[in-house]
Amino acid sequence: MKAEATETMDREAMKRGRLSEIARAFLRLGFVAFGGAAAHIGLMEEEFVRRRKWLTHEEFVDRLGAVNLLPGPTSTELAIYLGQLRGGFAGLLVAGACFLLPAAFMTVGLAWAYMKYGALPELAGVLWGVKPVVVVLLVQAVWSLAKTALKSRELMFLAAVVLGLAAMHVPTLALLIGTGAAWVVAERFGRKTGGAAGAVALVGSNASSSLADAARGGNSAPGAAAGFGGAGSFLAVTGPGVFLYFLKIGALLFGSGYVLLAVLREDLVTRLHWLTEAQLLDAIAVSQATPGPFFTVATFVGYLLAGWHGALVATLGMFVPAFTYVAATANVLPKMRQSPNAGAFLDGVNAAAVALMALVGIQFAREVVMTRLALLIAAVAAVLVFRYRANSAWVVLGGAVTGLLVNLLAWAR
Repeated sequence: MKAEATETMDREAMKRGRLSEIARAFLRLGFVAFGGAAAHIGLMEEEFVRRRKWLTHEEFVDRLGAVNLLPGPTSTELAIYLGQLRGGFAGLLVAGACFLLPAAFMTVGLAWAYMKYGALPELAGVLWGVKPVVVVLLVQAVWSLAKTALKSRELMFLAAVVLGLAAMHVPTLALLIGTGAAWVVAERFGRKTGGAAGAVALVGSNASSSLADAARGGNSAPGAAAGFGGAGSFLAVTGPGVFLYFLKIGALLFGSGYVLLAVLREDLVTRLHWLTEAQLLDAIAVSQATPGPFFTVATFVGYLLAGWHGALVATLGMFVPAFTYVAATANVLPKMRQSPNAGAFLDGVNAAAVALMALVGIQFAREVVMTRLALLIAAVAAVLVFRYRANSAWVVLGGAVTGLLVNLLAWAR
């Protein structure tokens, strides 16, 4: 009996230790994860694959592919998946909460200041200094993930096709599912004929044609999401109304933060008239200038609409679906990897996900590295990250401090 009691106590202590480890890791990420979902993924890959070794590169890429197939905030769902992997259902809750709460609290504080003083605190310098560092972290993440996901020349070819189609504004979900299906067909056809390269070329050509037709047909992601406002027009600006609106967004929205912005503008500014254009732009600025999930823009909007209570219910509405989706699918991934067809589908999705990250990095770099000083910050960050393997959190903080100092010197003049 004593032995059993001791064993039970040891298991409980180990569980508490793991939950404490999960909380510390994701709280730290929540405070330094600037730059959007793609940058967050890079930070998580470095932290949990290379440093902590919670999972292998292949397992990480599998989870990245899975979250890209789910509606809602991608990086938050990945954090929740990693927490579940390390600490079960309790780890799932702890990881997700610790990753998003720093951003949510910062956003609420800034929303309060915005409503009280009619202006935002000066955040432009911090954001300006962080962005070149984010570009470097994106490059590092894409390179690392590509070595795992693009395991053959055929997968490289499919990734190149996805990159071109994504640049043509083909919907993200269509690319992910289409590439997964294309790789399943290529694998089956290649096994029968012994010519995988030819099968991929044929499937890739057909996929390119059909997806390009979809793009010409105007089935873009923002357009597909434009129907969110229909039911929302019956909601009042109350706590329940705000909660139901953001619950619908969190449960149904596919795509990046850019898609979310298009939906919020169409619904809250144009259709429902809950916000002005200027208020929405300020909400976007706060979300970009604070670390953590961009989807905490819901927190700022909720505060503007219904105060502290509105911020709380908007945040819950936006993120509860993410926890639900991950909890429902977390045990499916190992079974998918064991099935030949499902595993092939996941390989194709992973290749597409890496290509989509690469496109985000290219677009972001073109917008950010526009001056000599920004290029210098990026170069220093690259040396620190690639040559000296510096912890990315410190590099991000260094960029933030540099940007803030540059901004203060500019004001001093």
